[in-house]
Amino acid sequence: MAPQWTKATFAKIVAGLLFLTIFFSGILSQYIGFEKVFQKISSTYTSAKRTTAPPYVDPSCKLILPPSDDALGDRRLLDSIAWPHIPPLPVGFSFEKTSSPKASCFSILPTGGGQDRYVGDQLQVTITIRDFLGNPKQFGGDVLVARLHNPSQHAGVGGQITDHLNGSYTATFPLLWDGYAEVEVTFVHPSEAVAVLDRLTREEPDRVSFASLFRSGSVSETTICNYCMRPTKREVCNFTDIHTGQPWFCFKPKMLGCDTRINHYKNGFHQNLRANEEKLFQNNINMKVVIPPSGNANLTVLPAKNGKLHSLILNTQQHKNTSDFHPSFLKEKKRPPPEASGYYYHGDWQSLKGTPVKHFNTSSAIGQCLKGKTIHLFGDSTIRQWFLYLTSAHSGLKEFDLKSNRQTGPFMAMDYQNNILLTFGAHGPPIRFGNINVNNIRYVANELDRLVGGPDMVVVIGIWSHFSSFPVEVYLQRLNSIRRAMERMLRRYPETVIIIRTANLKYLNLQETLVNSDWYSIQRDKVLRAVFKGINVHFVDAWEMTLAHYLPHNLHPQPPIIKNMVDVVLSCICPR
Repeated sequence: MAPQWTKATFAKIVAGLLFLTIFFSGILSQYIGFEKVFQKISSTYTSAKRTTAPPYVDPSCKLILPPSDDALGDRRLLDSIAWPHIPPLPVGFSFEKTSSPKASCFSILPTGGGQDRYVGDQLQVTITIRDFLGNPKQFGGDVLVARLHNPSQHAGVGGQITDHLNGSYTATFPLLWDGYAEVEVTFVHPSEAVAVLDRLTREEPDRVSFASLFRSGSVSETTICNYCMRPTKREVCNFTDIHTGQPWFCFKPKMLGCDTRINHYKNGFHQNLRANEEKLFQNNINMKVVIPPSGNANLTVLPAKNGKLHSLILNTQQHKNTSDFHPSFLKEKKRPPPEASGYYYHGDWQSLKGTPVKHFNTSSAIGQCLKGKTIHLFGDSTIRQWFLYLTSAHSGLKEFDLKSNRQTGPFMAMDYQNNILLTFGAHGPPIRFGNINVNNIRYVANELDRLVGGPDMVVVIGIWSHFSSFPVEVYLQRLNSIRRAMERMLRRYPETVIIIRTANLKYLNLQETLVNSDWYSIQRDKVLRAVFKGINVHFVDAWEMTLAHYLPHNLHPQPPIIKNMVDVVLSCICPR
């Protein structure tokens, strides 16, 4: 039987064709609401400014940032996330006097009223850091993460780390299930490594190199590009975005004009460590190493005292989420809400804050949730994972072949029967992808300004990893431009659903650390949460979802974690 194409389906197809036009020509400015698909289309797209600057003679690689609307507020925000003071690392430092995870230890603190612990209580763990000689450290600044978990139940929750600035730390966990629970503390970096990472960001913000190909006819030339350019007398092409003010520069080709730029790609990485500094980034020695316990690392948690429920976990066959229990329970216990945003139990993520999480385990459940929706995903490869998951998990979504690079996109998929449009587009420079056509370079703020929002429009943003090697001010300015665009959109279309993905933990080796360390991610994650605080958006807490899970840390989390992340997204779209 031939498919029945409704008016809405036909309109969705037309909208898909508009998406193609936007990404490949840069002419059309908006996606049109499907019920208005035949209305007049207006174009507001303007190409990024391409000019030739005077010879570049600045004595250093100086970042040029767009002016801030709230410079004082930005300064306060940056001060609030400042890392604890670390003494300068002297040239020729003694490696034996740096922090050692295997010489350090943690212990579970006793309770005030006895040894029993109950669901709803908090667990505190003290962590003592020593150097390789066994001496206690006298200052803080080490990077630690901790989780409480039950391997057999696939249960887990992240802990909150407090740095006491004297070599000791406290990890605090909410007790959320009864039975077995085990503490795990992971030493990510010694404080001395943080000092190196901080120096690299301040002194070498251009250590990740980018390039562009310029071509006209048979003449072509490749030049170096970045946020900032090293001293030279060569002329510079200014590709600063005229709408957001986000800067980007390339050295001007010798024989070609700035308007002949073809693509953008990551060109390489410059590792410039001083003597002995490489020793501070050794797997199984002082990077991503589990700290041993002093005494037991596990405990038995008893059921809740109030007799109403034997666990904070509600049986998934009887309850869809925990929101009907934990707030009143915590009130009765006279405790503040847990700092954790959620936890795993039986491998499923349960929310402690924000929208309760439902689990969409079938293609039909996903299709029913997304029916009639347009979902735009903007960001990096960790957001691209969600596009790939949805097109795999929902059989009705059929990807339209845009002939685009499978790493960089753009991508588009449609479900004609359920009137669903799903797209993915990469964020603008400093994106570390390979070979993005300049016509596909899009700044998220500009894309938001072009969208027609409403109750059937969903915007998902994940932008963090590619900013790690730059000073945090660069990231803050980019987020500020996105927030302003969000506020404009929500004033026009207040029912638009906006979802933001946070940073996540990852596997680290030497090169990955110098570009993309978890320490960089911690700093930027704090900035992201602060910038979007108070605006009507939802968060997917990828940090805690990777910290609490039993699977190893990975820049691109494994499928069980991705499934839970998408469940959070779908729960925000379909809360009822």
